[in-house]
Amino acid sequence: MPVTRSSMLAETQIHDILRNDRRRRVIEYLQESVGTVTLRELAESIACHECDADPAPRPLRESVYNSLHQTHLPKLDREGVVAYDEHRKTVALQPTAREVDRYMGVVTRYGVTWADYYRTFGTLALTLVVASELGAPVASALPALAWASVALFVLAASTAYQLWARRWAYLRSLVD
Repeated sequence: MPVTRSSMLAETQIHDILRNDRRRRVIEYLQESVGTVTLRELAESIACHECDADPAPRPLRESVYNSLHQTHLPKLDREGVVAYDEHRKTVALQPTAREVDRYMGVVTRYGVTWADYYRTFGTLALTLVVASELGAPVASALPALAWASVALFVLAASTAYQLWARRWAYLRSLVD
């Protein structure tokens, strides 16, 4: 069973965890929350997400609550991804969740998710455009339109590379 470089969780365990939508949603919700959340709060959020309605219908909320309590949270607790207190019905994210999180987004070969790359690049590009408009020493060497054009070109090239790399990986998987 292959083990990831920095982790205690094997890749097969991580893929097994992420195979279920509710388990993925548990991790996402806990990442957006601070500290411990209740099972009821978590179940209501996931039920609303599944039916795209707030509040979710009662039978769906109960179904989500039961499946989280009986199946998904105990599994995530056993794997060390969350700390689930069955008696208090509370859930908290564990540090091991970072290992799983890396697999939730598309990761480059450098260990950075494409989402992080695009977020960082977008912030940098916006900063350069605004700095150019404000006359900052280095940034004003080019007009804001030139910075924006360069940024859009790099964005298009990055997107093309990402699509090409994913398609190439898919084609290689068919051959293997």
